[in-house]
Amino acid sequence: MILAHKIALDPNDVQETYFRKAAGTARFAYNWALSEWQRQYDAWQADSAANKPSDAALRRQLNAIKRNEFPWMLEVTKNAPQMAIMHLGQAFKNFFAGIAEYPTFKKKGRHDSFTLTNDQFTVKGQQVHIPKLGWVRMHESLRFVGKVLDGTISRTADRWFLSVTIEIPDPPRIRRENQAVVGVDLGVAALATLSTGEKIVGPKAYATALKQLRRLSRQFGRQMEAAKVRAGLKPGQPIPKGMHVPWSQNMRKTQQCIARLHARIANIRTDALHQLTTDLVKRFDVIAIEDLNVAGMLKNHPLARAIADMGFGEFRRQLEYKASQRGKTVVVISRWYPSSKTCSSCGYKMPKMPLAMREWTCPECHTHHDRDINAAINLRTVAESSMGGCPSVAV
Repeated sequence: MILAHKIALDPNDVQETYFRKAAGTARFAYNWALSEWQRQYDAWQADSAANKPSDAALRRQLNAIKRNEFPWMLEVTKNAPQMAIMHLGQAFKNFFAGIAEYPTFKKKGRHDSFTLTNDQFTVKGQQVHIPKLGWVRMHESLRFVGKVLDGTISRTADRWFLSVTIEIPDPPRIRRENQAVVGVDLGVAALATLSTGEKIVGPKAYATALKQLRRLSRQFGRQMEAAKVRAGLKPGQPIPKGMHVPWSQNMRKTQQCIARLHARIANIRTDALHQLTTDLVKRFDVIAIEDLNVAGMLKNHPLARAIADMGFGEFRRQLEYKASQRGKTVVVISRWYPSSKTCSSCGYKMPKMPLAMREWTCPECHTHHDRDINAAINLRTVAESSMGGCPSVAV
């Protein structure tokens, strides 16, 4: 099993400057390799005798020229450009396999990061040793014990993080006589509704911070208009292609505030999901969820913001890896199963049920249902059937 532990770093000014240089080197190498790949691929298509591009060939090509053409690359670890080109190779593999879009050029300030192989860094206590830099303080020690595969240093807003990828032994799967089974229905009003009747309300971090985010966005917009006027453009005039408008220091401060706020929103959402998924895998052996089409749900414009604020995709990712880590089972029910419209008492299926109907009474058995709890119970029932009729046990 492969896990990653992301730890906040506490670099000084010199160390932060090194991080920025290494991330910039990785970005440059990625963009250089992407440009070369496109050029060489076009040449290979025109003449099959030419060499087909590959990340290994591009790494050798860069090593041959960087000392003369890009000597500033030597100021940081050799892994920064080499691993960036390897990531490009993986991106092309994913593209040709049909599971990702065509790779695009990286931009400064967006997803700044660089990767180190396991022989290029050492974690000891609450410190990490990085080539050509030395020891950097971490906010906590590494939680997992196993074979370290690699480490990625990345920037979020104005903070730097180290993500260490570790391979640990797979946990044993234990089959119990009586397994605790629960159905989990995800929603907007309540993040999760359990078949036990519990409702967990999400933090709705984006909705809470929306007023502040709008204020900062308007402030940045006014500052941008002022910068355009200083550059000789008329108010409201779009920036011509290729023209650079210098940013003021106040614009950079505002942008940093916006980035910090987005990072805080993401942290609040992720923390709530971690608490929920950890609680579920501790209490239950089998967890039934619905195979939600999140991308399709986001096309519902009135609810898109609320759906994105809940983080359904992240919930499933966390639940699956934590269940695997603890030897638990996640049963994914087809999205076409009418869990909300089916009576959990008698099995009657309502022909129509608008989204605004949060409670309903079964016309057959006259049982009154809470829509979300009823859906969770139905998910649990399907999971019990798929597991061979194991009973549900409230924990």
